[in-house]
Amino acid sequence: MGRMLKALSPRLMETGPVDLAAAPSDANFKRGRDAEGVEWLLLDMPGRSVNVVDGSMLEELDAILSELEKSPPKALVIRSVKPSGFIVGADIKMFRDLKSAGEVEEALRRAHAVVDRLEKLSCPTVAVIHGNCLGGGLELALACKRRLAVGKAKLGFPEVMLGLHPGLGGTYRATELIDPAEAMQMMLTGKTKSARAAKRLGLVDAAIEERHVAAAVSAVAKGEVKSAASSGLMDKALSTGPGRRFAADRMRSKVAEKARKEHYPAPYALIELWQEHGGDRKAMQAGEIRSFASLLVTDTAQNLIRVFFLREGLKGEGAGKSGIGHVHVVGAGTMGGEIAAWCARSGMTATLEDLALAPIGKAMKSASRMLEKSLRDPLAIRDARDRLIPDPKGYGAAKADLIIEAVPEKLELKRTIYATLQEKMRPGAILATNTSSIPLEDLRAGLKEPGRFVGIHFFNPVSRMQLVEVVRHDQLSEETLKTTLAFVTDIERLPAPVASSPGFLVNRVLTPYLLEAMLLLDEGVAKEVIDEAAEEFGMPMGPVELMDNIGLDVGLAVAEELRGRLSTPIPEAPAWLRQKVEKGELGRKTGNGLYAYGKDGKPQKKKPEGGAARAELADRLVLPILNTSVACLREGVVKDEETLDGAMIFGTGFAPFRGGPMHYARSRGVDEVVKRLSELAEKHGERFRPDDGWSQLRRETREAA
Repeated sequence: MGRMLKALSPRLMETGPVDLAAAPSDANFKRGRDAEGVEWLLLDMPGRSVNVVDGSMLEELDAILSELEKSPPKALVIRSVKPSGFIVGADIKMFRDLKSAGEVEEALRRAHAVVDRLEKLSCPTVAVIHGNCLGGGLELALACKRRLAVGKAKLGFPEVMLGLHPGLGGTYRATELIDPAEAMQMMLTGKTKSARAAKRLGLVDAAIEERHVAAAVSAVAKGEVKSAASSGLMDKALSTGPGRRFAADRMRSKVAEKARKEHYPAPYALIELWQEHGGDRKAMQAGEIRSFASLLVTDTAQNLIRVFFLREGLKGEGAGKSGIGHVHVVGAGTMGGEIAAWCARSGMTATLEDLALAPIGKAMKSASRMLEKSLRDPLAIRDARDRLIPDPKGYGAAKADLIIEAVPEKLELKRTIYATLQEKMRPGAILATNTSSIPLEDLRAGLKEPGRFVGIHFFNPVSRMQLVEVVRHDQLSEETLKTTLAFVTDIERLPAPVASSPGFLVNRVLTPYLLEAMLLLDEGVAKEVIDEAAEEFGMPMGPVELMDNIGLDVGLAVAEELRGRLSTPIPEAPAWLRQKVEKGELGRKTGNGLYAYGKDGKPQKKKPEGGAARAELADRLVLPILNTSVACLREGVVKDEETLDGAMIFGTGFAPFRGGPMHYARSRGVDEVVKRLSELAEKHGERFRPDDGWSQLRRETREAA
């Protein structure tokens, strides 16, 4: 039996000899008792790279608990065999199958009964947690009497990202176990805690290394491990109604700074649940079930669940490993420096070349700040710094697996650089451009091997923007495309395959949105009113402020690059915008643009007053996004609506709770969108003329009906 355990996972050999009970190949749990009488439940869901909470797993656990109630072991241990971690949460696919709140409530009651049964088991119970322990996985662990976090375990409640809150007992078990304010903060933000941080909070009872698991479990079985949770003054203050009301009001204010209740109701529902029922477990459990069920059937939750699958779809584009270990970046400007730093952060050797030393020095300083902020671990920061190598002479180009050019958007400059690079590159290396708008067909002229030339378009700032456009052209080899897509996922970014065309996808779709805001300013509409209309629709930032963040010079250059080159009309930018660029008023980076910026880097805004109807403004801003999206689909710039929606959400922040531009268009109604575009075209001009691609969508909609 020891050989069977070893075959399951070498990680678990430190648990000692376990006599595993025979289990069917499709079983979720492998079971066995060790010499001390400790029962081990090893979770290894078949056909999955991760463990999840689903109906089959809970049903199997329920049957095991029924058996253990009759013959209790000295202790029960639940742990995962998967290298990826403990349990990553509930199976989100289940959420798509439940259509009514009543149906959801019934399913939740059955799930709660199993978890409650685990909590009531008479013997000591311990969850041994490694890797990811999230959502329903953490809720299951909270039902155990003790929790041991191993190595670099991460614990959290990410449900808010799906428009939900914990629904398997997490709302009351977490607020009972640790400081309620800390527990609420975890649930409201979705942020994870490291093993050590979880130990400090009392969320786990010990943070240990794998080699100490067997001894720690033995100590739990003997009653030698006490709970790390402790009741403090804050716990007592928040156990009263007035204390909870005061804390809840502060929580609402903080949430309101980032999310509107009408757009994202889940955090507000969680706060209300805790304020009303905190301290009353029975009422809290019933309220949690009702609240979760009502949230799950909302459009917001269903659309955010859709966004989860859009993310998984983009990640799937880069399946497999790229094999890229050395990246050479040419151009140490803002983008080039961040690209090199991010590659070094991701474990690759990154050499950074520029004609001048000053930009490299500036980039190295910026990289150091980014690494400190994002990694935090001193050893990881040191190692990443060591992998980032200033290379003014460009020696790294001869050794690199991938060379990324990130110089200014000047065609002849890029071609000159390519001519030099292709003489240095080793056989099989890939040459990539970070161009944001120049078609690759123009750039590849003169290349000896255009099949190994690809676009890798990052967005600024690289450390925060998840999307990367991988730009193909008709001479690109499939091997290069596959390797490039995998490289993007290797550096923990989301690859969106797009065709080479002016502006590619994101910039092309975003430009009409930004220019319409400039035209509204030209008409005299207050910038604050324009931004508020977009934010009321659900954009994370209004287009005027976004233009300042991009840089007026960059936004204007992209617009002029696209004008006259597309099937969808791009209006001419107002003359005053060019004048601002000429005067050096470029936006946030210069401290003055469309807004003025204070020392804190924030725009100085006035409170919006009056102005045009917000819905009218929102249509003028958002419908050009939909129209251009349809044009991109019709022209084959992007392969399908899912890729387009995912790219626009993760590349621009397009209102996630609406599910993406195309999903929003279908939800609003294709005929309604076309009608509204036609009305705006009559009133404001040809730039609103409905694209021919709407006809195809209309046919598909009618056929589906």
